[in-house]
Amino acid sequence: MLVLADTNVLISILLKPSEGGPVRALFHGFVAGRFTLLLPEWLIDELTNSVLSKPRFAKRISTTQLNRFTTLLRASAEQIAEIETPIPALSRDPDDDYVLAYALVGNADYLVTGDKDLLALQGLIAGLEIVTPARFVEILQDGQR
Repeated sequence: MLVLADTNVLISILLKPSEGGPVRALFHGFVAGRFTLLLPEWLIDELTNSVLSKPRFAKRISTTQLNRFTTLLRASAEQIAEIETPIPALSRDPDDDYVLAYALVGNADYLVTGDKDLLALQGLIAGLEIVTPARFVEILQDGQR
């Protein structure tokens, strides 16, 4: 099962390292090899920039923690080559268009996100399930796909 996790999900993992809940269960599923995480370099760049440039994240996520996390992701996830062609506009947010494009290029089965704009596209993109972390954990527990 191929999964692309949106930046907001990855940040949530970093913000709540010791808490339970869906994002933690998702992370444990990844570490346990229950699915393959797709990782475009663009997503790592967005994650890093978001954490370092937003004080509310920078106060709670250390540079060391961020570096360890991105190193783990790079070592364990499946890299997706950079898209070099223009990405079509499918949503009102250009960053969402990038997420969708990389999910499609990587042949993702699931796009896991908390972004309401992306979730609103569920069912509109053939072959791609767009789900919340909580729904994805249910899918993992049910053993679907």
